[in-house]
Amino acid sequence: MHRYFQRITDERPTTAPMVEQLNRHGTAAISQPPPADDVKGTDTPPEKVPRRFLPANFAPKENNSVPSLFESIMHKFVKVDDNEKITKRSRPLNGSLSKSSQPVGIRADTDREGVHKEEAVFRPLVKGKDNAVNFKEKANQENIALAVTDDVAGPETPGMQPLASQVKRSREAGSKFGSLMNSSKRVRFLDDSMALDMTKKEVEMASKFEWLDPSRIRDAKGRRPNNPLYDRTTLYIPPEVLSKLSASQKQYWSVKCKYMDVVLFFKVGKFYELYEMDADIGHKELDWKITLSGVGKCRQVGISESGIDDAIQKLVARGYKVGRVEQLETSEAAKARGANSVVRRKLVQVVTPSTNVDGNIGPDAVHLLAIKEESNGLDNGSVVYGFAFVDCARLRFWVGSIDDDTSCSALGALLMQVSPKEVVYDSRGLSKEAQKALRKFSLSGSAAQQFTPVQSITDLVSSEIRDLINSKGYFKGSSHSLDHVLNNVIHREITLSALGGLIGHLDRLMLSDVLQSGDLFSYQVYRGCLKMDGSTMINLELFVNNEDGSKSGSLYNCLDKCVTSSGKRLLRNWICCPLIDAEMINNRLDVVDDLMAYPDIVSHIAQHLRKLPDLEHLLGRIKSSLQLSGPLLLPLLGKKILKQRVKVFGSLVNGLRTALSLLLFLMKEQPLISSLTKVFKLPILTGSEGLDQFLIQFEAAVHSDFPNYQNHDVTDSDAETLTILAELFLEKAAQWFEVVHAINCIDVLRSFAVTSSFSCGTMSRPIILAASSGTSVDSRRTVLKMKGLWHPFALGDSGCVPVPNDMALGESEDGSHPRTLLLTGPNMGGKSTLLRSTCLAVIMAQLGCYVPCESCVLSVVDIIFTRLGAKDRIMTGESTFFIECTETASVLQNATQDSLVILDELGRGTSTFDGYAIAYAVFRHLIEKVNCRMLFATHYHPLTKEFASHPRVTMQHMACAFKSKSDTCSMRDQELVFLYRLASGACPESYGLQVALMAGVPEKTVNIASKASQQMKKSIGQSFRSSEQRSEFSTLHEEWLKTLVSISRIQDCNSLDDVLDTLICVWYELKTSSVSAKWR
Repeated sequence: MHRYFQRITDERPTTAPMVEQLNRHGTAAISQPPPADDVKGTDTPPEKVPRRFLPANFAPKENNSVPSLFESIMHKFVKVDDNEKITKRSRPLNGSLSKSSQPVGIRADTDREGVHKEEAVFRPLVKGKDNAVNFKEKANQENIALAVTDDVAGPETPGMQPLASQVKRSREAGSKFGSLMNSSKRVRFLDDSMALDMTKKEVEMASKFEWLDPSRIRDAKGRRPNNPLYDRTTLYIPPEVLSKLSASQKQYWSVKCKYMDVVLFFKVGKFYELYEMDADIGHKELDWKITLSGVGKCRQVGISESGIDDAIQKLVARGYKVGRVEQLETSEAAKARGANSVVRRKLVQVVTPSTNVDGNIGPDAVHLLAIKEESNGLDNGSVVYGFAFVDCARLRFWVGSIDDDTSCSALGALLMQVSPKEVVYDSRGLSKEAQKALRKFSLSGSAAQQFTPVQSITDLVSSEIRDLINSKGYFKGSSHSLDHVLNNVIHREITLSALGGLIGHLDRLMLSDVLQSGDLFSYQVYRGCLKMDGSTMINLELFVNNEDGSKSGSLYNCLDKCVTSSGKRLLRNWICCPLIDAEMINNRLDVVDDLMAYPDIVSHIAQHLRKLPDLEHLLGRIKSSLQLSGPLLLPLLGKKILKQRVKVFGSLVNGLRTALSLLLFLMKEQPLISSLTKVFKLPILTGSEGLDQFLIQFEAAVHSDFPNYQNHDVTDSDAETLTILAELFLEKAAQWFEVVHAINCIDVLRSFAVTSSFSCGTMSRPIILAASSGTSVDSRRTVLKMKGLWHPFALGDSGCVPVPNDMALGESEDGSHPRTLLLTGPNMGGKSTLLRSTCLAVIMAQLGCYVPCESCVLSVVDIIFTRLGAKDRIMTGESTFFIECTETASVLQNATQDSLVILDELGRGTSTFDGYAIAYAVFRHLIEKVNCRMLFATHYHPLTKEFASHPRVTMQHMACAFKSKSDTCSMRDQELVFLYRLASGACPESYGLQVALMAGVPEKTVNIASKASQQMKKSIGQSFRSSEQRSEFSTLHEEWLKTLVSISRIQDCNSLDDVLDTLICVWYELKTSSVSAKWR
């Protein structure tokens, strides 16, 4: 053990301050300690000046016999003598505030005693004489608002909004505060009023530096914002300007000029401060009082050490990237190096919404996605995407590639599955189609997706990226090598380029520990699962509803009875990728059956799960902490980090004990454990080599060394002790992850059992049939038969279960049914609900859950396609009809016999005849060329005549009835009643006029429309007379007749058998049609 301690100590790297030189592009840092003449004491509290802003000669009107309320207190605001000079622009602000009126935890200039005096960071480059303010010169001038610049390049985040002017904020404050009877509100209001009493020149001086002026600002390479290659993350500072800055100013700007997209907290003594544009953000988002002078005569806000973590999490939650520049030494250590030495500082942390691991992350996975696009050189518009994404909390990386077309359906599926918080892309840009897809498939939530361009790393070739990974030891903690992972990827070069972009971005964010400790995996968007593109997931409302973007009214919300956060994440992954292997589906269903049979076990499982922390995140944090030795050497930050690590390790050990207790309990339960082990793999739990005995040792170590691990008072020796324990513990990291995965699976399957047991309607176990291996159009047995099907989360008006319906598509034991349903019915009759119910039932069945119906027989579906609803996307430039055609194109290009296709009102986004023609052509192609299971809802009633006797089509409609309100025959008195019941045959019409009346359209207008409708039916109906006459002679018969005619023209015909077979088919169909016509 002593040798082990010695090895850890010897291998620990030392931490030195960052040393860089100024380059000619202005990206600079500090190379040597500052000279003595650059260091000035600026931390001295400002003198307190009386709160006065009225001229000394001001007097009330003499004709007023009774003094007003203001005149009685006017003497408190008399202006200072003309000879009095104010050298601190902040004195009228700070001096007017009592200590009791300062926000709690926010830095005040009067609380900075004991801080080592330094030149603060941002003195504007103006002459000293301009700093003095002569109140006499502007005593009678009009008040000018303090204009906060909102055009300075700063963090561009979802939470960033244009900053309001000081006048607007003052007005809002006045209306918000109302009466000034409250003393603290009165002081704040007067403080804002004094801020208005400034000249325009002072405002410009206090608002920005000359290199931040919008007319002068450039990136590190000197490019202006109108340049397409402008890098908003960097800033150019002229070398001659930088040379005049003090050492402390150089410390700040050497970091800030590289992180212009980051809100940068700068440590000064016991406070963290924000400057200039970052101060505006602190003022706007956190309501911190902005100071116009501070320690560099610039805008600043600040907070004490005790409140920094909470402030960072608030800003990150609102979409900002936040960095911390820490002190590498104490002020005493700096003085020991020399009287005029400046405290060394370094950027040690950058937290972003996509890489946050310390805050309350919640159950959703937080992913950072890097993507690169390349054309594959073909003329059909197909492209290749390489991608890499990371979950920093779980220390997992995934890489892969996809082939796609201009519809971006595969890219949409990737975005819906990953649901990234931030997308990093090649700075040379993505195609317009890809950019539209990024916006289209961005899930709604508390913060929108961020899009970040990266430049340099994506220009490296594959060999250079590999050398970079090897030289820095990235992924050395992975259980899979980079080469092994790339062997499972089709397009390796572009995938490696995307990974390089992700590495460069994480390296910039100071996350080398994540790169070194992360596990690397390959990722396939459609790997052994039911395929659903992004549009299908949105149309079926799998994760959020389409009304307000919340989880309410989604399949995920319906099935989510999980207890643990990691179980909820696994449920989301399962919904994205339902199974297509019948045996695996039935294995899950067996577990659900066993759990439903033993409710006491389900209750016992839930009790254990409620005690569990987020084991996945805790394991990731312990694994990454082994590489996080640098921050522990910081004098003030080290103890806080060490204390957090002790708490994480103790929580992990106790949480795994609860998990093992649950698994050991289930091992005694038969047949449940036999079913469970078919779903997931369990490591060895008992015996001398088991995890149970292994964990006992760490429980004893935690109890001995960290008995109060939740609030342990750390010492210097705790770091080495904890490092040794973590290294020994992670020797079985693979087995611990298997335990966590087993717990997650149990949680999700328990959720399925609870949903199936306590649903408001009838639920049944589906009978899953494997897909047939036949290849011909008619030889494969495909079936979708459901009795009493209802929508799982669309309740009726009274809160009861929707009306159940029977659905039968494809072959079954009681006879063959057509695979296509042509569905008609009135508007609002329930057609779309029936279509969605069918798809959701299929998804639930292939997840391994009970389905909302009395019985279900289903052969495995390989792909679900949907074309639902009428909507446009103005922000992506897509019209309603364009969306219809895009989604329909994906169906025609990719559908197979085992697919399930849902088409709702195809063709209604264009003219009547064009829409009908498209609907006819698509419908005919799918039933005769693909012959998949399909539900086709339409208001084009001539289609029902065209395909009335087609052997592969069945006609049904959503039933309705009329209820008379009176004895009159007016349309208003005939109430249309929706029965929501599936009935045989085609609906005679869509009853659009009745629905218009229900929606509030005036009866007079509807009557006019009714007359026009009758005239249109007489005139336009002639165009469809041919289809009316062909109701007994389908398009399939037409194809057969053409075949006979073509064969008859061949003089030497050897295919007599084919001719006879065709004649028999035509004879049989015509005979059947004739018989059915007689019975009508």
